[in-house]
Amino acid sequence: MPGLRITNLTIEYVQGGYAVRPIDGMTTEADDGELVILLGPSGSGKTTLLSCLAGLLTPAAGTIHVGETSVTALEGADLADYRRHGVGIVFQAFNLIPSLTARENVAAPLQLAGAGRADANARATELLARVGLDQRMRHRPGELSGGQQQRVAIARALVHDAPLIVADEPTAHLDFVQVEEVLSLIRELAVSGKLVVVATHDGRFSALADRVIDLTPPSTREDIATRRVELHPGEILFEQGDVSDLVYEVESGTMELFRRQVDGGEDLLARRGPGTYFGEIGPLLGLPRAASARAREPTLLTGYGRQEFRRRQRAGGLGSVESNADRPAERRGVRGA
Repeated sequence: MPGLRITNLTIEYVQGGYAVRPIDGMTTEADDGELVILLGPSGSGKTTLLSCLAGLLTPAAGTIHVGETSVTALEGADLADYRRHGVGIVFQAFNLIPSLTARENVAAPLQLAGAGRADANARATELLARVGLDQRMRHRPGELSGGQQQRVAIARALVHDAPLIVADEPTAHLDFVQVEEVLSLIRELAVSGKLVVVATHDGRFSALADRVIDLTPPSTREDIATRRVELHPGEILFEQGDVSDLVYEVESGTMELFRRQVDGGEDLLARRGPGTYFGEIGPLLGLPRAASARAREPTLLTGYGRQEFRRRQRAGGLGSVESNADRPAERRGVRGA
């Protein structure tokens, strides 16, 4: 049985009154003992997926299995037990208690779980030695470097010897020397009986990984050729949360940009008429679509890949981003649709 099995996973949450779906229908798996990298830019769903693996968030649909445990089926005391013993979490911001020493920070989860002080301190001492901090265990976080604080956080994640370790951008606040130390340590954690999943936009992790799950939108990996699109009235071009690929110029007709509300309603953001373009921010920055787009009438569009869009923009070959048609919500800034 794989150490991790994700099937038809859909994650949806509410942001600003709108439904956001960073992951839609994901299916993947990883073996026990692997270092798995979730690679992708901000907004691609890395941290949200980690939260689901850790049992901190519940997906809208689909299942997650860690070993024989169906994480998505857990609730109540079973879910609390999984969060405590089934998964260790390494936070991006370290989340150490400033008034406690390194050893006290690592021992704290054990004591909260009912372990005696002597046993908790012994386990903390063992783990801090494992991460190379046996000489710094009496120092408080403010007396440690960023890399040392991250190693304390890693030691804390290991206290219950959980089969799954998840780490969210563990090198985000480190300089290049500290990054090397933490990368090596995380690589060593992936051993038999333990699966390590790291969310990062740092491509340096890829060379160390056993498996890379790339959440980067395809448009940021390989430019897409220009294409023409004809739409009938009411036909959807793309949905909010979709992978961004092309920037669209309206040749004829009218496009409506809108966001779906949680209650099923719609918020009309803008209309784009002939000679205008829309949807450039998503492809350029590798972000999911921030709004949906549909034809208000028979509409002809030309879609441009990133490179072609930039070339035509520099040459003045594209129309205005502003609409010649009605602009009911121009003030809301929908250029990133």
